[in-house]
Amino acid sequence: MSQSSHHPLIGAHFSIAGGVHHAIEEAQSVGATTMQIFTANQKRWQTSLIGEKELEIWRGQLAEAQLKKVMSHDSYLINLGSVDEEITKKSHAAFSQELKRCHQLGLAFLNFHPGAFTTGSMEQCLDLIVKSLRHLSPLIDQGSTRLLIETTAGQGTTVGYLFDQVGYLVSQLHAHIPIGVCIDTCHIFAAGYDIRTAEGWSATLEAFDEAVGLKHLYALHVNDSMKPLGSRKDRHANLGEGEIGLKAFEVMMTHPKLKDLPKYLETPGGMECWKKEIGLLKHYYQHTK
Repeated sequence: MSQSSHHPLIGAHFSIAGGVHHAIEEAQSVGATTMQIFTANQKRWQTSLIGEKELEIWRGQLAEAQLKKVMSHDSYLINLGSVDEEITKKSHAAFSQELKRCHQLGLAFLNFHPGAFTTGSMEQCLDLIVKSLRHLSPLIDQGSTRLLIETTAGQGTTVGYLFDQVGYLVSQLHAHIPIGVCIDTCHIFAAGYDIRTAEGWSATLEAFDEAVGLKHLYALHVNDSMKPLGSRKDRHANLGEGEIGLKAFEVMMTHPKLKDLPKYLETPGGMECWKKEIGLLKHYYQHTK
């Protein structure tokens, strides 16, 4: 659903230190209208569900704040495409716990990095990701959270940096589970998709539509890139301070196929930088011609 011209969905990745509701307070303080969070310590395999008292505070504050399309980012430890049985077992358990917390919190999206093939092959990795997510289908069906595959930069043996790879996953999953895609601007640029101009964005979206389908695009991570086009290095920069440049983000905020999608900053610098960047993106949106 489109937002009003005064309320585009723009936020950042906020901290839950002190309780998940703390992220809501941070989001409100910088003028965010959406947000992304870790629902637990993303550097640990063993995590727990959220207590009822904390959930009650969360629900009350979220309703008052009127933040929309809140998204979780899963643990960086999880690799749903691993050929290592122990890693697969741990990944399934951690992803299941993450999904349960998303259901507890009533989150719209669970964003995840698809995986890496390490000692296997790319094709094997992609098929293992499909198998892993289909295996989790009964749990996924217990809530309304949609899973979003994050486009990657292609570092090492990570999959998901080519739209064809993402398209394969979506084609194998969309009839079985609620699946979608989150484009990370830094990652796709590092993967070789040039979005620095309006023409570049048009070509990139055409390629995405052909390989994946724009109907499967639900969100964007908004980051500039410290590294050049096609570097396959994942290094985020503040908007306008990297290799992508501000023009790309102005186009993004005015493009009819992108401007109303929820957007989440993962840029360096924290709250003061996010306040300025959220204001900048809102400015671009409100001056759509």
